[in-house]
Amino acid sequence: MNTPMIQISNLMKSYKLGGETVHALNNVSLNIDKGEFLAIIGPSGSGKSTLMNMLGCLDRPDSGELHLDGKEIGKMNDNDLATIRNQKIGFIFQNFNLLTKLTALENVELPLIYSGVSTKERKEMAIESLTKVGLKERAGHLPTQLSGGQQQRVAIARALVGKPSILLADEPTGALDSKTSIEILQLMKELNETGNTIILITHDLSIAKQAKRMVRIQDGQLFENEGERIGIPTIY
Repeated sequence: MNTPMIQISNLMKSYKLGGETVHALNNVSLNIDKGEFLAIIGPSGSGKSTLMNMLGCLDRPDSGELHLDGKEIGKMNDNDLATIRNQKIGFIFQNFNLLTKLTALENVELPLIYSGVSTKERKEMAIESLTKVGLKERAGHLPTQLSGGQQQRVAIARALVGKPSILLADEPTGALDSKTSIEILQLMKELNETGNTIILITHDLSIAKQAKRMVRIQDGQLFENEGERIGIPTIY
């Protein structure tokens, strides 16, 4: 039996808000295999952003364990976490997060600069990544010269360029119209078919259903298969 790429066991995360304690994650357990296309769906305040931050190695739990490729994330220092994010995780955001003064090519190159890749090599890698998303011919365009769908494709190319193990997509179609959303989801399906592990965070059921597997988060608890609670043992 293969070990899951991501193993989450009994994660707890709480915040103080207005003098009250909010349990953003309440004893959450979840396994994600290499090559999965998983959607995590939940409304605002459900805990999905907190879970995304955990999966993206942007935050640590109060208790519980999170293993990525067999390594426990919670015990790593900030530098180690930054290395994990840079090498293993590609982030795709709702509002693209492109730098407006840089071309599509330069935006895609950015993660490689932080990785110390040479100028020649990172240009070649960025062109290859833009080609994957069908935007090689737009490499010299600024974000303001691109449509919303094209900007999101650039953002996906940027996420792909370092060949990460995981693509973490936070509401990737939230700023797009219906037709363009379908195109972006089709692209993500194609990337998954070529081996990319994709974790999609969304509040939209129609979007979540495009993934191969869906889990629901509500009040900091995870559910799968029409309400079945995830995690054994658990207290929900």
